Amino acid sequence: MPLVECVPNFSEGRRQEVIDQILESIKKAGKITLLDSRMDPDHNRAVITFIGEPNECYKAAFAGCIKATELIDMNEHEGEHNRFGSTDVIPFIPVSDYTLEECAKLAQKLGAKIAKDLKIPVYLYGDATENPNRAVLQNYRTKSFQYEQLKEEIATNDDYIPDFGKRQTHETAGAINIGARNFLIAYNIYLDTNDMDIAKAIARNIRHSGGGLRYIQAGAMNIEERGVVQVSMNVTNYTGTPLHRVFDMVKREAERYGVAVTESEIYGMLPLDALLDAAESSLQLNNFDRNQIIEKRIFTEDEQDE
Repeated sequence: MPLVECVPNFSEGRRQEVIDQILESIKKAGKITLLDSRMDPDHNRAVITFIGEPNECYKAAFAGCIKATELIDMNEHEGEHNRFGSTDVIPFIPVSDYTLEECAKLAQKLGAKIAKDLKIPVYLYGDATENPNRAVLQNYRTKSFQYEQLKEEIATNDDYIPDFGKRQTHETAGAINIGARNFLIAYNIYLDTNDMDIAKAIARNIRHSGGGLRYIQAGAMNIEERGVVQVSMNVTNYTGTPLHRVFDMVKREAERYGVAVTESEIYGMLPLDALLDAAESSLQLNNFDRNQIIEKRIFTEDEQDE
């Protein structure tokens, strides 16, 4: 059975009642399995993860976008996270019997429908785009260019011609980014300081574009209510750059500035093997076979019985 994962991000992390309505719309529209839903008040953002057959995920994602368009006004939105719209990002990720190329076509199909039916301009990214400048969101959406700037420049700046829709943001929903990609891990590390310059320096040194670790996108976030800063990262290939390597480098960089790492967090879902990689390294396990893990062994035997 072909399965895909869909991880829509919505620009709302403080009103539970809004996300509850979006979730209800998603679950009613498609025969999907909801894996996770979480809100972050500092980022003012919600990330919802579900899995299902491609067309079911397509229908569920569209329904979620409709409801977010009704309930979230970007003109009133504030938060630490970069964003373009009410439904900000919709990636499709291949899980089984479905390719990344097929996910790209699914993303394009959804983008065309959203632009036509909801009048929201759509930007394709990841493997769904043929524009190299849009392969990575951070290439065209930054702290200095997000919803407010797009709203003003979409009509005149040719770098921001949408892939679908008119050169005009939706009056309340802004614009949307739709893409296809492999598994991505959102990984954040907190520092015992409120100095944003330190967090920015660490983020600059650790991200691949700054000469740091491959497959790492990194930025700095100010978590005001806690009085600390955060190095916020996307790990786009956890086998190429495992989480423990990321943690160790951030810790070393922080020590250079006389600050310590207080904790780290995974935001959203991740593959089990990503954590097992970190466990094997930290415990210095020798000749370890992952079939020694009870849950892995049971899961493998269940598959063989089918």
